[in-house]
Amino acid sequence: MLFNTIDFIIFFVLVLTSLVIIKNRKYQHLILLVSSYFFFYYSSNYLITLLIFSTVLDFYVGQAIWKAKSIGHKKGLLIISLAGNLGLLGFFKYSDFAISQFNVLGSILGFEEIPLLNIILPIGISFYTFQTISYTIDIYRGGLTPCKSLKEFALFVAFFPSLVAGPIIRAKQFLPQLREQIDNLTSNSKLRQIVFQGSNLRLGITLMAFGFFKKMFFADNIAPMVNDIFSSPTGLESLTIILGTVGFGIQVYGDFSGYSDIAIGAALIIGIKIPMNFNKPFFATSPGDFWKRWHISLSSWVRDYLYLPLVFKNKRSNSRIFVSVLLSMTLIGIWHGAGWNFLIFGLMHGFYLGIHSILRNSFPMLKITRFFKTKIGTVIAIFVTQYLVFLSFLVFRVNDMDALWYSISKFVLLDFQMNETISFISVHKLPVLLIGLFIILHYISYQKKNLPQIISAFKLKYWILFLTTIALIILFFYDSNPQQFFYFQF
Repeated sequence: MLFNTIDFIIFFVLVLTSLVIIKNRKYQHLILLVSSYFFFYYSSNYLITLLIFSTVLDFYVGQAIWKAKSIGHKKGLLIISLAGNLGLLGFFKYSDFAISQFNVLGSILGFEEIPLLNIILPIGISFYTFQTISYTIDIYRGGLTPCKSLKEFALFVAFFPSLVAGPIIRAKQFLPQLREQIDNLTSNSKLRQIVFQGSNLRLGITLMAFGFFKKMFFADNIAPMVNDIFSSPTGLESLTIILGTVGFGIQVYGDFSGYSDIAIGAALIIGIKIPMNFNKPFFATSPGDFWKRWHISLSSWVRDYLYLPLVFKNKRSNSRIFVSVLLSMTLIGIWHGAGWNFLIFGLMHGFYLGIHSILRNSFPMLKITRFFKTKIGTVIAIFVTQYLVFLSFLVFRVNDMDALWYSISKFVLLDFQMNETISFISVHKLPVLLIGLFIILHYISYQKKNLPQIISAFKLKYWILFLTTIALIILFFYDSNPQQFFYFQF
C-alpha cells in the first residue's frame, strides 16, 4: 500500500478511528498489529509469510539466547538467527544476480547456462530483516530484555509506518514506548493508553505534509528529466550528465526522506516516536558528516553492529580503521541491491570515509584548523563533500557498466559543451525550476533548523492555511498516477 494513495489515507483514518473508539491498551496494540499485517498483505500478498517467519524465528531465538547459560550456546543461537535472516535476504535479493554472474563466467568456460529464478523481491525485506537481527544481537550483548509476548514483538517488527522502507527501528527505541506505564497515588501502575495529543497530532500531520510535498511535488516531477537523461547517457554532454546527477540526488532525497517524514509523522500521531532518518544531508561538510545526516537509521545500524565490533580491539590502527570502514560501506552498498554499481557505490564511500579518517588521525591539527570554521572554509568543505557524494549518486543511478564509465568521465572531465544541455532544459523546464526551488527551500530549512516544529506551532488558522497550500500545490501538479517510492526496490 503506497502512502501517496487514497487507499492509505482511508486505511490510516480507519486505524486512528479504531484507536479512538477502543480505550483498552491491550486491544489498541492488537488493532495496530492486525492493521500492520493487513497493510503489508495489501501490497505483498503471500510474501507476508517471510515477515512472519522472521518474526517467529527471532522471537524464540531471542528468548533462548537470554536463557542460555554458556557463551558458546548463546553464539550458536545467534548464528541461527543470522543464518535464517541473512539466508532469506540473500536468496530473495541476490540469487538471480549470482546466477547471471555465474552464467557470464560459464559462457567463457563453456558451461551450460543456468536459467534465472526470476524471484520477486519482497517489499521491505531489507528493512525488517535488519530490524530483527538487531533485536537478537542486543539480547546477546545483554543490553535488551527479550519480549515476553509474541504479539509485542510482532508489532515491533511489523509496525506499518516504518515497515516497508524504514526508518530501521531498534527494539530499545520502540519497545519501551509500548511498555510505558503511569503511576497512580496508590503506587499501582498501569500501561498508558494510546491517546492523541494535540502537539503530537499537529507535528505529525505537518511532517506528513512535508513528506507528501517532497515526494509528490519534487521527486515525482523531477524524475522524468532524470529518466530521460539516464535512459541512454552515452554521447551526452558533461553539463547534461551533471544536471541529471543533481536531479537524481534531489529526486532520491525527496522520495526517501519524504517517505521517512510520512512514516515518522504517522507514528507520532499514534503516539510512537521514531528517530529521524535525514538531517539536511546536502550541507554535510565531510563524508562522515554526510552519513550522520543521510539514511541515519542504516548508517548507525552498520556502525553499531559491524564497524565498531571490527575496530574494537585496535581503534588507533589506521589500516584496521580503513579496512573496517571499507567493509562496512561495502555492506551498505550491496544492501541497496544486487548490482556491480551498488558494490562500487559502497566501495566509493568506504574510500571516502577511510581516507578522511586516516587524514584526521594522521594530522590532528586539521580538527582545530580555524579555516574550516570560517564561512569560506565551510562552503569549500560542503562543495567538495557534495561533489564526491553526487559522483557516487551517479554510480548509484547508472547500472550499465559502459554507460556508467562514460558518465563518470563526463562528470569528472568537463567538456564545456552547452547545446545539448540547453535543449534538455527547454524540454524539461519544470524539473529544472524545481531543482532551483528545492535548493532555496533546503537552504531555508537548514537555516531554520527544525522547520516542521516551527510550522506546527503556528496559530491554527495559519497552520491550516499552510496545509491547504501544500495540498493545492500537490494536486495541481499531480497526474493522478501515484509513483512507487524509490526505496521499495531495496
